[in-house]
Amino acid sequence: MTEFLHFFEQNCEFAYLSLFLALSLLAFLISWLIEPRRLINGILFTINLLIFAVWLTIAVFSTHLKALQAAYSILILLFIFIIFLVVTFAWLFCFWNAYFVWKYESHTLPNLLTLLLGIGLTIVWIVSILGPAKYLPSWLDALLTAAPVIATYLGLVMYNYLLNLFLYQFVPRHYNRDYLIVLGAGLINGEKVSPLLASRINRAIQFAEKQVDKGKHMPKFIMSGGQGGDEKVSEARAMADYAISRGIDEKYILLEDRSKNTYQNMFFSKEVAASDFGSDAFRASFFSNNYHIFRAGLFAKEAALNANGIGSYTRFYFLPNAIIREFAGVFILHKKRHFIIIGLIVAFCVFQAIMIGLGIEHFRMM
Repeated sequence: MTEFLHFFEQNCEFAYLSLFLALSLLAFLISWLIEPRRLINGILFTINLLIFAVWLTIAVFSTHLKALQAAYSILILLFIFIIFLVVTFAWLFCFWNAYFVWKYESHTLPNLLTLLLGIGLTIVWIVSILGPAKYLPSWLDALLTAAPVIATYLGLVMYNYLLNLFLYQFVPRHYNRDYLIVLGAGLINGEKVSPLLASRINRAIQFAEKQVDKGKHMPKFIMSGGQGGDEKVSEARAMADYAISRGIDEKYILLEDRSKNTYQNMFFSKEVAASDFGSDAFRASFFSNNYHIFRAGLFAKEAALNANGIGSYTRFYFLPNAIIREFAGVFILHKKRHFIIIGLIVAFCVFQAIMIGLGIEHFRMM
């Protein structure tokens, strides 16, 4: 330890790096705690993580402790090996997950996403092994470079989404809520609450009971969900009946039965809460499944509803499909930005291919 402190005192560069690390952590925490429903939080966290990795590496190898350096090196190699395995055999995990989803869930397109992704990754794996690019004309090879570049961009976008989804699970919870908004989902036979929807209601009831146990007032539940064309009652009504069967007094339940999607859940629930409370100064949280709360939070922000989400448990085999579906939804929310970037990548590769076709090889940059 003395040797490390001596190094810190004698090396201004390391001191500056330490300060930069502290500032990057502070920037992330301020951004995340003030507004956890922002995608930039994932970028700030990643920057902080990379700076910390550099800082820790310098710190470890500055001690000249061979045992510590060896252990650290082994951990780094193990981490790289795990990443390699995940990337290499992701297709196998997709097929494994698709089997369980096929076995336990309905055979609809949204439930086949991991199967489709597994097929796509398998094709990429085969193509990367065969290396067909060496048999193609240079201009066509340059044009097709757009595919892996776009795939890399989409991978980075998904990484940032997954990181934000993970971080959102840890948003601080405040047991002083006036309203607990429970987001609806499809009903069984048009009238019965599904296990997935029941888990959301149960989580909200658990939160309310804990708030009361802490000596605070009993919050009101806003059951949010309209009536679909194939449903006999509104989701809100079915949810209210379920909550009453769980012992919740009906006087603590409000219905929002106009919404058809998550944005409307948030917008109309805000109206219900404001009307009941008498102003917009109420405190609320919303409840959905853990994979859904971040995207729902983005809609809450769009609807100017100052509320963060609390997630209920979801069976592990169901998560990959659900997360891919949620990612697609978040991607579409920012489609203009993404399509501009993808369009620029394609345009550059087309320009590069034209230049190479004209014999100007030095234009090749990818």
